[in-house]
Amino acid sequence: MIDIKLKPKEDRRVRAGHLWIFSNEIENLDKTAAPGALCRIINAEGVTVGHGYFNPNSLIAARILKRGPEPLEEDFIFNAIDNAYAYRKEGGVRKYGRMVYGEADMLPGLVIDRYGDVLSVDILTAGMENLKKEITAALKKIFKPTGIFYRNDNNFRVMENLPTEPEIIGAVPESVIIEENKAKYEVPLRGGQKTGFYFDQRENREFLKPYFKDRLVLDLYSYVGAFGILAALHGAAQVWGADSSALAVEYANKNAELNGVEKLAVYRRDDAERILSAMGRGELPQKPDFVLLDPPPFVKNKKSLPQAVSLYVKLNKMALDGLEKGGLLATSSCSHHITREIFVDIIRSAAYKAGKRVVMLELRGASKDHPVLVGMPETEYLHFALLQVR
Repeated sequence: MIDIKLKPKEDRRVRAGHLWIFSNEIENLDKTAAPGALCRIINAEGVTVGHGYFNPNSLIAARILKRGPEPLEEDFIFNAIDNAYAYRKEGGVRKYGRMVYGEADMLPGLVIDRYGDVLSVDILTAGMENLKKEITAALKKIFKPTGIFYRNDNNFRVMENLPTEPEIIGAVPESVIIEENKAKYEVPLRGGQKTGFYFDQRENREFLKPYFKDRLVLDLYSYVGAFGILAALHGAAQVWGADSSALAVEYANKNAELNGVEKLAVYRRDDAERILSAMGRGELPQKPDFVLLDPPPFVKNKKSLPQAVSLYVKLNKMALDGLEKGGLLATSSCSHHITREIFVDIIRSAAYKAGKRVVMLELRGASKDHPVLVGMPETEYLHFALLQVR
């Protein structure tokens, strides 16, 4: 274990609960240290403020695994994953959902989603990569999975100079069937987006159930149809879905059939902006009165934030353009660069540009298996709002 000494007053964020140490906060940064090496973090007064791992080649040079002077336990990985799972079980998330959410579970650089007997794992940093053996042993003991899928396809691995070939332990099928909100979804585990499914929207989908009745629903950026199929199951008159991914559309239509709503929910490959534009001009065969808008994270980094905000405003404005009085828009953003304040400003700007009187019926975040660490605003990345045109 190596020692990392902070410059004077650079421990303030850590004492407030943040778990990242930036390279410019470290005194005499050692560029020769091995990426991912375990480290002790010491403030300018010589007091140990935490233990974590270090990468001299990263802007986030150290990530904290344990705050305070006490050293890491020998089985700290097992204990952290076990504690994370205990929290999920308390919230009723056991078989399907996010079991580990990085910094929020004191495991920075590690994301674990459970798909029944199979675990899909994202390791994002050299420090966690060095602990893969311990991670695998803990997962086998706690969850007893039939398969573990290390995806290894995240761009953060490229930045940390880590291999990007997937690794499979045990049996990992191409797809799995999961249950959520009393609906079933076949999920493309290996070739899908993220870890295969967006568990973070679970509670938002559940929240929308009463609003679907008798609505004509347009489900954009639909992926495998989780929002739209739930709409069809809960009283929607019709659901039209679209996604730019042929694979996503294939699975969305499979899932409509799996839930017996293939006549009510129909998906096709198409461009969201094109559909919204046609809706605004009144060119769709029927006019939707409920738009589900769940676009991807357009913000790749802080520099791209202004451009991304403009695009979010444009999409929401187009959706509001096409909605008449009483129409509903459920809209989301999913990047930690988009704060809640920015998200609300996006909605405000879109409503102004659309010239519509809009009421916010609800403002929400991610499901509770994606906990927000109070000292780390970066863990709050998903924002969701239900709007009504008045």
